[in-house]
Amino acid sequence: MKSLAERPVNPVVGVPVSHESAAAHVTGTALYTDDLVVRSRNVLHAWPVQAPHAHARVVALQAQPALKVPGVVKVLTASDVPGINDSGTKHDEPLFPGEVMFHGQAVCWVLAESLEAARLGAAAVTVEYQPLPSLLTLTEAIAAESFQGNQPTVARGEPDQALADAAHRFSGEFEFGGQEHFYLETQACLAYIDEGGQVFVHSSTQHPSETQEIVAHVLGLSSHQVTVQCLRMGGGFGGKEMQPHGFAAVAALGASLTGRPVRLRLNRTQDITMTGKRHPFHARWEAGFDGDGRLQALRATITSDGGWSLDLSEPVLARAMCHIDNAYYIPNIEVHGRVAKTNKTSQTAFRGFGGPQGMLVIEDILGRCAPELGLDPAELRRRNFYEPGQSTPYGQPVRHAERLTAIWELLLDRAEVARRREDIAAFNTAHPNIKRALAITPVKFGISFNLTAFNQAGALVHVYKDGSVLINHGGTEMGQGLHTKMRQVAATALGVPLAFIRLAPTRTDKVPNTSATAASSGADLNGGAVKNACEQISSRLAEVAARRLNIHPDDVRFEAGKVTGIGFHDRDLSFAEVVLDAYFQRVPLWAAGFYRTEGLHWDSTRMQGEPFKYFSYGAAVTEVEVDRFTGAYRQLRTDIVHDVGDSLSPLIDVGQIEGGFVQGAGWLTLEDLRWDVSDGDGRGRLTTQSASTYKLPSFSEMPEQFNVHLFERATESGVVYGSKAVGEPPLMLAISVREALRAAVAAFGPGGISVELASPATPEAVFWAIERVTGSQTSASGSDAASGSDAASTPDAASAPATPSPATPSPATPPPVPTAAT
Repeated sequence: MKSLAERPVNPVVGVPVSHESAAAHVTGTALYTDDLVVRSRNVLHAWPVQAPHAHARVVALQAQPALKVPGVVKVLTASDVPGINDSGTKHDEPLFPGEVMFHGQAVCWVLAESLEAARLGAAAVTVEYQPLPSLLTLTEAIAAESFQGNQPTVARGEPDQALADAAHRFSGEFEFGGQEHFYLETQACLAYIDEGGQVFVHSSTQHPSETQEIVAHVLGLSSHQVTVQCLRMGGGFGGKEMQPHGFAAVAALGASLTGRPVRLRLNRTQDITMTGKRHPFHARWEAGFDGDGRLQALRATITSDGGWSLDLSEPVLARAMCHIDNAYYIPNIEVHGRVAKTNKTSQTAFRGFGGPQGMLVIEDILGRCAPELGLDPAELRRRNFYEPGQSTPYGQPVRHAERLTAIWELLLDRAEVARRREDIAAFNTAHPNIKRALAITPVKFGISFNLTAFNQAGALVHVYKDGSVLINHGGTEMGQGLHTKMRQVAATALGVPLAFIRLAPTRTDKVPNTSATAASSGADLNGGAVKNACEQISSRLAEVAARRLNIHPDDVRFEAGKVTGIGFHDRDLSFAEVVLDAYFQRVPLWAAGFYRTEGLHWDSTRMQGEPFKYFSYGAAVTEVEVDRFTGAYRQLRTDIVHDVGDSLSPLIDVGQIEGGFVQGAGWLTLEDLRWDVSDGDGRGRLTTQSASTYKLPSFSEMPEQFNVHLFERATESGVVYGSKAVGEPPLMLAISVREALRAAVAAFGPGGISVELASPATPEAVFWAIERVTGSQTSASGSDAASGSDAASTPDAASAPATPSPATPSPATPPPVPTAAT
């Protein structure tokens, strides 16, 4: 068997190529799910009836008035469901609810000849509600002990004793917000019944197999009666891993009842108000350091806001707990995790899947404690890096830990940090009302699904008689370049030019039982399967060519569409010629490939084992400039060194690093989700429902100078062609932006001050942080910079003067006001 990581001579992987659909994207010819509607006749359009309460019982629902609206054909309700009225995998998400659990939840759907008729029909439906008490914030949920799912613990050593013995001991709280996916293409699907009675669903989904399963159980069918296809997505970021299933089920239900195609596409407001987001978190912690600033102990309780149902909240929490160490060795640790149940959208997967939240906790701790320890934050971080031979709190050895230090030192050199620190000091001396600062932060991110069973993939590869190749694999393309990488993998494994390879849309009747394209594992899993299928075919072709060349099959080589042997200089065959020979010799020219990640084991009850195939490493330096009077800031420069192993596709990887960083900076500095937490009629309504009220990073928020370097000599054994995942890890590099803002705020003060900074660190939050360090006695009641995303109508807790707290164990119900490091 060929090595998974070894590359042949002149491979197609590692060559910079553009995205396989780049031209189609920029010319507008790339088709998305909703573009397929024009190809179908008699399509019905779906529109939701959304509840105006955060929590209420549906007392009565009258659909008859809607049926009187011209063009309305059907109103879908719970009574129409032939199978299971649930769109989740844990059976806690009724598709047509009798009890409304969040403001904007759909209680029924109207089908009509046109979108306008469906909208008018939905407005005509009369629903009687009995309002019920609701919980909207993490503070409320924690106080009410409103939790759902498991409450795991990660532990090692003797944290109590280590805290007691620590030379320096600190405690604090930290609450930070979620994030809206805001993919360009909203949730969309088109369902119809074919002539054989099969349900066919086009869906913008990251998980076609699970969409297939949910549609089947709602309709009371077997999976083989449902086919789901995903052409491509206009973005996903985790928001299309679980969330599309219910919408696909509604469309499929409508198609099965009416016999007509049903199109369901949410507009932007519906998408934002009906779908889940990144989980907000609350953390209460105690940390102990020795005299040299090395972490000795951490005890923490982290609570995520899961919204109204579990969705993926349990694995998101587990990953957060497995990443609370980030790049740092903590010998004694005890972390408790909880998922709060609130009356908001069911929060879901989002790029990083809990990893960013866990890392942000430890980075906030180090950023707050460094001044108290008399250390530069960068030096405090470096002193605590993992070293070879050490393992994580959950028992996994940290392989290649030396790369953390190597990347750090390389970045310091490439970013000219020493010189720039001198320049920044001079600038700050000359500018009392504008300050600059830079910060450097590391990333260590584990790659694989939390659930071991998901770490498998399949592929189907066809070679046609003319030598052209068609690939099907289980991964979905959402703009991240997975299909581009799979073409390069196939071209390398078969030894043909990239132009020989075409990729077919992802379909459940071609590759079954696939895992979601998530957890940064798309290239690892599907690349392994594609390579396996291609190597089955090439080994058969090698035998055919060996007979023609009169050599042993092991000596046959495939390269650039030519087939030759070791040492041959004057004789070769074309790939198409060998393929045609194989056909006439009745040699199979197709293969089903399979890959499973080896070496994984995980006990989710004990939170111990080796859940990750490997760790991706990286580091970023960001320099910012902050205005004293407004809190406004600019990102002047960002430098990144990131470990992607031996890159499969360098242009794609650099693009992913840049995009991930910017999306992470948006989460940490701009994107502020706000719910109405008043006791009025609008309680529970999401007030940031559009791009006019929810600020996304754009060109003006990009670093003015942006340098990305791929770490070299970084082959990862046991992974397809020595590569590493790149989808999620770069997002956490954006923590350097937040830490640079913290350092800039500190520069306005007298020095040695522990700066508390809300997240997202909006200009308002930065302004109030400056007010605190400069000693201004400004009332907190005028601030919009709440430390949590749910405090839209409350005073800014984070803007209150910092107050010391004793280093005592965390109570079961933390107070709502964050305490400072002491």
